[in-house]
Amino acid sequence: MKAVNALVVRALPLVPKGIVKRIAHRYVAGETLEQALATVARLNAEHCMATLDVLGEDVTRRDETDETVEEYRRALAAIALRGLDSNVSVKLTALGLKLDPVQCRRQFARIVEGARAHGNFVRIDMEDSSVTEETIRIFLESRERYEKVGLVLQAYLKRSLEDAHRATRVRANVRVCKGIYVELPEIAYQDRQEIRDSYAALVELLLGEGCYVGIATHDETLVERALATISRLSLPREAYEFQMLLGVAGDLRRRLVADGHRLRVYVPYGESWHAYSVRRLKENPAIAGHVLKGIFARQ
Repeated sequence: MKAVNALVVRALPLVPKGIVKRIAHRYVAGETLEQALATVARLNAEHCMATLDVLGEDVTRRDETDETVEEYRRALAAIALRGLDSNVSVKLTALGLKLDPVQCRRQFARIVEGARAHGNFVRIDMEDSSVTEETIRIFLESRERYEKVGLVLQAYLKRSLEDAHRATRVRANVRVCKGIYVELPEIAYQDRQEIRDSYAALVELLLGEGCYVGIATHDETLVERALATISRLSLPREAYEFQMLLGVAGDLRRRLVADGHRLRVYVPYGESWHAYSVRRLKENPAIAGHVLKGIFARQ
């Protein structure tokens, strides 16, 4: 069955969008802000926090970034108006980082000002290694002007431990994730256990130095290792949170919430849902079986 699933994953670009959309609704809140806000409200009712992400990255035209900025500002205003427990996450390539780093900084500053107006928080998502250093620089620059800006570090990158030390100097709010982009062995761990060990080391370092940490994983082994670190450091529940993707590891999410841990769900939305959904499906080939069912149902 694994071989069949892998074959379906390779064929995903040929699968009709309608079928992908039926499967993808578990990962994506919808195409509109209203749909995303409704998802956040449901998560809040389940005692989960949220972070909204406007889908769309690696823009090819500078004018595309204006629409993204305005959407984030609308989202921040709507979160405040409805009293929802949610912040926002931003990919800098959606603001033109690869086209014009100077304009990207200006556009990100507009989002930060929108967050400041409502006392909210902005997370800068981490992308592939070609923009890692520039992303960290923009975070550090922004952090000087507004405290409620956060960073992401990817455990599979060999540089991340040093980057974590840089983050501790400003007691940064850091999300730690494994990393999903394909990177060369020279710069990224390839072995599953090495990635896990790097992840655990990053969490321990950051928590030990007083950083607020978003423990972003669906890996139960890493959750247990993080809980052991939290216990050993005698940390209060306000010192960290767990983070998960929408539609993933529901049982683990509910268990952590039931045990009293803070948990935030990543809620993506927007017209660029298809590319994001295909990436999620490729990361989890087991779901390919649902794609097969959708194809046969369509026939």
